[in-house]
Amino acid sequence: MEASVALHGSIGLAATTIAAIADKAGVTRLTVYRHFPDQTALFNACSAHWLSQQQLPDPGAWARIGDPIERLRAGLADLYRYYRAGADMLIHVYRDFSTMPELHQQAWRHRDTHHRDVLAAPFGGTGDQRRRICTVIGHATSFWTWRSLCADQGLSDQDAVQVMAAAVLAIAAVPHTEPA
Repeated sequence: MEASVALHGSIGLAATTIAAIADKAGVTRLTVYRHFPDQTALFNACSAHWLSQQQLPDPGAWARIGDPIERLRAGLADLYRYYRAGADMLIHVYRDFSTMPELHQQAWRHRDTHHRDVLAAPFGGTGDQRRRICTVIGHATSFWTWRSLCADQGLSDQDAVQVMAAAVLAIAAVPHTEPA
């Protein structure tokens, strides 16, 4: 298990082979297959093991905050903390997302949509304005947005939260009108 987690976090899901896991663990490929009969079983166990060692974001706590901008700031701060703590693994997982078992892909998409929806819930707006608010919040909650703002551009997590909260506020404050 530790060998699999180490390889997923260093070279990624797509490049990790049973032979590499066996070599890193100091066992035979047959031993790996005995414990994990297929890639899905291996991914399930590896994912559960890694996640058990993380402090996961808590959208339930965010949902208890009634003020829209305070909820947004709390949620983004929680997500960005999680992204920073797990960045070495998450960059490979998100990069190799299409190689994940389909059920895991669906679960991650559902989780990301849930995060967006919890943060968007207290904002007003209807129709196109609501869609734009959800779109910007979806962008703000993305691992790749955090990576761009913090890892690539050097913002602190707190500064990134403020930037993205300001973007959401700008969208929420301006009613959308169709061009004439």
